[in-house]
Amino acid sequence: MASTSAAEPDPDSAARKRYEGLLTVRTRAIKGKGAWYWAHLEPMLLNNAVKLKCSLCDSLFSASNPSRTASEHLKRGACPNFNHSSLPSPSPISTVLSHSNNGRKRTSSSPNQDHSVQHLVFSGGKDDLCALAVFEDSVKKLKSPRNLSHVSPPELTKDQVNSAVELLADWFYESCGSVPLSALEHPKFQSFLTQLGLPVTLLRREIYGSRLDDRFGVAKAESEARMRDAMFFQVGCDGWKGEDGVVKFIVNLPNGTSVFHKVVFGGGVVSAKYAEEILGEVVSGVCGSDVQRCVGMVADRFKRKALRNLEVQNHWMVNVACQVQGFMGLIKDFSIGVPLFRVVIENCLKVANFINTESQVRSSFLRYRMQELECAALVRVPSPKCHVLKDFTSVFPMLEDILSCAAVIQMVVLEDTFKVVAGIVQSEGFWNELEAVYSLVKLIRGVVQDIEAERPLIGRCLPLWEEIRTKVKEWCVKYSVVEEPVVEIFEKRFRKNYHPAWSAAFILDPLYLVKEASGKYLPPFNCLTREQEKDVDKLLTRLASREEAHVVLMELMKWRSEGLDPLYAQAVQMKQRDPVTGKMKVANPLSSRLVWETCLSEFKSLGKLAVRLIFLHATSFGSKSNCSFIKKISANKHSRVSLERAQKMIYIAAHAKLERRDFSNEEEKEAELLAMEGSDDGMLAEVFADAPLM
Repeated sequence: MASTSAAEPDPDSAARKRYEGLLTVRTRAIKGKGAWYWAHLEPMLLNNAVKLKCSLCDSLFSASNPSRTASEHLKRGACPNFNHSSLPSPSPISTVLSHSNNGRKRTSSSPNQDHSVQHLVFSGGKDDLCALAVFEDSVKKLKSPRNLSHVSPPELTKDQVNSAVELLADWFYESCGSVPLSALEHPKFQSFLTQLGLPVTLLRREIYGSRLDDRFGVAKAESEARMRDAMFFQVGCDGWKGEDGVVKFIVNLPNGTSVFHKVVFGGGVVSAKYAEEILGEVVSGVCGSDVQRCVGMVADRFKRKALRNLEVQNHWMVNVACQVQGFMGLIKDFSIGVPLFRVVIENCLKVANFINTESQVRSSFLRYRMQELECAALVRVPSPKCHVLKDFTSVFPMLEDILSCAAVIQMVVLEDTFKVVAGIVQSEGFWNELEAVYSLVKLIRGVVQDIEAERPLIGRCLPLWEEIRTKVKEWCVKYSVVEEPVVEIFEKRFRKNYHPAWSAAFILDPLYLVKEASGKYLPPFNCLTREQEKDVDKLLTRLASREEAHVVLMELMKWRSEGLDPLYAQAVQMKQRDPVTGKMKVANPLSSRLVWETCLSEFKSLGKLAVRLIFLHATSFGSKSNCSFIKKISANKHSRVSLERAQKMIYIAAHAKLERRDFSNEEEKEAELLAMEGSDDGMLAEVFADAPLM
């Protein structure tokens, strides 16, 4: 039995809904889609009670019956400021609509006028009714001594205006194209600013003129100051693989922060030699002639050429490939090299295309999907121009749709028209294979999403790939897939992505020390292969100066046998739950480097290399740009003014996002918001319940 309290509506909530409903009705009426009196009656929410306020005399009335209030207060002369006798007013638009729709004659104080309105015929058809409503509203405004549209905006001080315009400008800059420039001149937006008392004259020129230059100058000065304060840094560049040719450079600092440096419009696919020159210019732009401050680079492309050449030219550098691209490449390798992927993709394409193209099947599918999943949409399929084995990103939504609609597809199979692909759909093997491929891709995509969110350091690379290696082997066992060729594909991608710095950072980072039976916390050399141990020695020898190379190897042996004091090791490895994600994270992420600079100061030569290695990022992933904005830039990249303005906007937006550590995309956020559930359909129904039907 339901409790009484659960059945009783919340009075506060009911009043709020009633108030919002009346506001909606009034808004529609002012636009010419409702009763005339809403131009003078304004809903108010006072002490959890809904009232109607007369805008002509400020009187308050109950909101239970707006029509009666209008008749008694306005029509019958109770309002001292409402005057309708001096000029004959057109019949309210609602009256015209009632006559044109129903043909019923209503009682009126002017029967002759009512009779003529009943037989009105407009040359423009029913669309003229809206124009008539606007005309009627204009007549009322001329007759009324006071109206809402001429209420003077609030008077703001000069400082308040400047502050408001500055906030508005920042919003435009940081949205970086999500809000179009033309929105500044939209009539509704300008009307909104006028109501707030903000100036609209030359607003566009001001926001994209001196204010843009000033804001860019401030952001650039802040970034350069931080880069000067850091003893060393890493350059991250992202966008080489993008089709838009927009490459963004950020500078990762030892204190865990990142600052935006510049954006380059490459104009599409570029050569490794060109990329090498650009990377060299970026390093010089950050540190001038003191290039040894640049510890290394991380990029989403050119690992085998440009990055390697720069390492050869500068022995102190560690240049690594972005792990996001590494794992996305692993999905591509599996789709090309594992026959199961080809079989699943071909079968899914047959099923999806049959559902989407056969009208009778399509209708049945949409009907059942609406009944079962409350979603009337077709199966998403990749573009015909797409190479499905090489671009699995476009294939994944199709697998997701078919798997989520399994019950719906089974229902449609029962109908005769589905016999063409019934053999595929009714096969248990099809669904098992689809689930196998989907689960493996989802596993790797989940890793990519975590990498994008957490931006791990290179010490995390080796254990991360080991975790995925183990899960891939478990996947083979679970779905009865031959393990050897799958693991071979995995190892090939691992070797292609591997850098000796992974092993060195893993060994030197106190975060990964292992507690031995003796109580000591020692580096996990037993987790390395023989080749990886040699990689550590070779890398440290290369990074050190000739004079210190042998000292570094001796200190490495001491580090291997002694490790770190247990108390400090435990402090470095202490974790706490992230309040946002709920995951356990390192409580003091900078402590790994700080320990080497304080507690391990006796390792002078090894310590200098350790602090430069363990802070390096494993991803080039920075702030995402707005796709539509980038397309506009590409279309106008030959205009110097447009290009400079776009560069400044991207710089400001990226600077602000890095300050907030926000690595999301505005378009992705919009998709998430649109996909959110919980819209109150009941509230919408109540809001429009009182609205007159036009």
